[in-house]
Amino acid sequence: MKDLRAQFVSALLFILTVAAVSCAVINFHQQSVYHLPDDGVTWVDRKAADRKDAVVALYVEKRSQAENAGIRAGDQLLSIAGTDIQRAVNVPEILGRIPLWSKIDYVIRRSGVDVKKPVIVGEAVPDSAIYYQYFVGFIYLLIGLFVYYRRVSAPRSVHFYTLCLTSFVLSCFHYTGKLNDFDQAIYWANVVAGILAPTIFLHFCLVFPERRKWLPVKGGAVLVYVPAVALLAVFFLVVQGMVRVAVPLIEIRWFLDQVWLIYLLGAYLIGALLLYRQSREVEDPLARRQVKYLLYGAVVGLTPFTFIYAVPYLFGVMPNHLQKMAVISLALIPITWAYAILRYRLMDVDIIFQQGYVYTLATLVVLGIFYGLIFSFTRPEDLNPAAIVGLILFATFIFQPIRAWLQEQLDRYILYKDQYEHRRTLIQFARELGAETNLDHMLKAVAERLVTTLSIQHVGFFLLSDGSSQFELRHVEGHKKERGRSGGDLDLSFLASQPEKPYLFFERTRRLLDVVSHKWPASVRASISELDFTYYFPCSSRGRIIGWLALSRTEKGDFLSSDDVDLVITLCGYVAIAMENALLYSSLQRKVEEYERLKEFSENIVESINVGILAADLEDRVESWNSQIEKLTGVPRDIAVGRRLSELFPSDLCERFEQVRGETGVHNIYKFVLQPDIKGVNVYPSVSNGNGHASHIVNLAIAPLVSKDSNRIGRLIIFDDITDRDELERRLVQADKLSSIGLLAAGVAHEVNTPLAVISTYAQLLAKQVSGDDQKSKLLEKIAKQTFRASEIVNSLLNFSRTSSTDFVDVDLNKVIRETVTLIEHQLQKARVEVRLNLDPSLPAVKANAGKLQQV
Repeated sequence: MKDLRAQFVSALLFILTVAAVSCAVINFHQQSVYHLPDDGVTWVDRKAADRKDAVVALYVEKRSQAENAGIRAGDQLLSIAGTDIQRAVNVPEILGRIPLWSKIDYVIRRSGVDVKKPVIVGEAVPDSAIYYQYFVGFIYLLIGLFVYYRRVSAPRSVHFYTLCLTSFVLSCFHYTGKLNDFDQAIYWANVVAGILAPTIFLHFCLVFPERRKWLPVKGGAVLVYVPAVALLAVFFLVVQGMVRVAVPLIEIRWFLDQVWLIYLLGAYLIGALLLYRQSREVEDPLARRQVKYLLYGAVVGLTPFTFIYAVPYLFGVMPNHLQKMAVISLALIPITWAYAILRYRLMDVDIIFQQGYVYTLATLVVLGIFYGLIFSFTRPEDLNPAAIVGLILFATFIFQPIRAWLQEQLDRYILYKDQYEHRRTLIQFARELGAETNLDHMLKAVAERLVTTLSIQHVGFFLLSDGSSQFELRHVEGHKKERGRSGGDLDLSFLASQPEKPYLFFERTRRLLDVVSHKWPASVRASISELDFTYYFPCSSRGRIIGWLALSRTEKGDFLSSDDVDLVITLCGYVAIAMENALLYSSLQRKVEEYERLKEFSENIVESINVGILAADLEDRVESWNSQIEKLTGVPRDIAVGRRLSELFPSDLCERFEQVRGETGVHNIYKFVLQPDIKGVNVYPSVSNGNGHASHIVNLAIAPLVSKDSNRIGRLIIFDDITDRDELERRLVQADKLSSIGLLAAGVAHEVNTPLAVISTYAQLLAKQVSGDDQKSKLLEKIAKQTFRASEIVNSLLNFSRTSSTDFVDVDLNKVIRETVTLIEHQLQKARVEVRLNLDPSLPAVKANAGKLQQV
């Protein structure tokens, strides 16, 4: 019987929907093709000063044909195109017989003077705001269809669809004035829908999500529709002329429209008050959130319409185009209703609307700043386009900071209040959990922080049993603390090691038949009911679930919002790491102690070796750096470790390193000159090797570093400092060279001195024999002098090369200089260099080594 009734209701609603949509489409077409002739004046019947009936202009539209002709409100109309006007209804009758856009004469009386005004008869084009009403109507219909066919079995879904269909008729049925049968049907459908829509909404508020206890079961709903029927009867009697009053018809229509607006706003206001009371009384958190959706939707949707359009109209102000556009806000009502029935993000209803408030306030503030800057100029119309664009960009850039500030203030003082600081620092608190190595202390700290931050009733932690794949209750904090400690026979098999969802959610834990699935055994359902946890979040680390974090509802009985759930999911990652750290702490500590002992032993061996040793990984990052290489490079170990070789050594040495990368065997580099602090000084100016920044000559050995599995894991580079040995070798070679030169010089001097002595002797003998010949005597004298000079040079060379002591004695610097110049005099003459000695004869003797000075 119920199925047959449901099928009948669905079929009836389908027929009504098809009929309503068809009529709306036809009516929309008629609105665009049929326009009544119009002069732009609202004419009403009034009593003239002489107490006679007169037709007076009550309202003249802006920029209409009548206003252009000079007609003003209060003017009395006497005739149109020569036809006398007795009543206001005569005006549309006469205009209907005149072709559109014809110019006719209006005779009006103003201040007792008759004036003729030529007026062009135009057409009454509907305001473009009517299309927004069509938009709102179709929003109602589409949302109603979506909800009805998506959740046809949901409570009040038929009631909701009826409300949406009625609102669709109200928004999309507009009579054209043609007043044929179809136009009259459109008019009455609009009137009936306008009265029924707020009534159905009020009825919906009385029965959703459950019927109010004080509402009678039988006849209670009928009482709600009594005012609607009465108002509809008044409309019918007045429009059909069954009730006549001495008031112009146009004023009667305005009065009825004002009464309808009062009825609509009153019904919605009473419905909103009922929803507000219901939100405070209902116990079920889901139902409470659904009621809040309805309440916020009604308030947000009706507030702009009420203050922008309805209130001015009730005070006699004719609405303009912008005021008529306020009907767009009514589209928010069905959207929020659909959210409520579909139960979409019910837990976020407060957050969604509060964010909407923030965006609205931020937009108003930005608009205020924007227009304030524009009107701060003496003549805003003189602003060039570049200035306008700049102001728009400025408004765009300041929107986000203003929105963020408003959101922060809303969270701090309205939404979270005392919990704001706890929520803001929760992630920072979670990051610091890794420092706690005591598992029980860590779990207790997390539980207490969650209870304080989220205002939840109790928190629990489930961890794997030792040597088992089953979870057990480890810690409980909150109202269930004592019971949780004694619950040792719980069936926790529902806590899977690989869950299919991000978290488990149990809507009603106390109703065992409502637990997620009936496939679970009774022991599992009993355990869930006993624990009374609504949420179970897995704490995973490296793809493995370490434990479960269980949370109840809030202190007020509400569920967590999506922001709260996201916050807890993020927290679970840190908690899982902290759990794993605490569980593995003892074993890791033993391994660390063993590792430190082996490391210290290895480092002692490395430090005991009198060569520089460094170990680098496959990316050439230093992993080991002993003290000997610190002395060679001047770079401390704590700075060198972790850096690349290219950051610590010169480029030419790094090129040599690169050449042997990947090769097997040991590669040697001999006598490489290593400059101290080549890069370390630039990067770390305070580093010094303590050796006067002297360069080092080193032999390098580059060998692959392999693991115990013979896998290459890096390189081992050994620096052997041979600076002192190289210096000794150099000095030995130099000594050998000097010794060889000395022997050679001694031999040369011995061999040369003999012929020089012979030449000198014979030259002196010849000089005595030719003493009478002056020319030959001079030549022989020159030969003798030159032989003496050559002998002196040879003796000087012999003295220069002779091994002498390094003792410092009194030396005549002038003599040393002259002897040295004499040695190189020939080379200077060949190079055409003239040396002029200007020596001070009074120069005293100094302590020095003459041989060393001559070598220099």
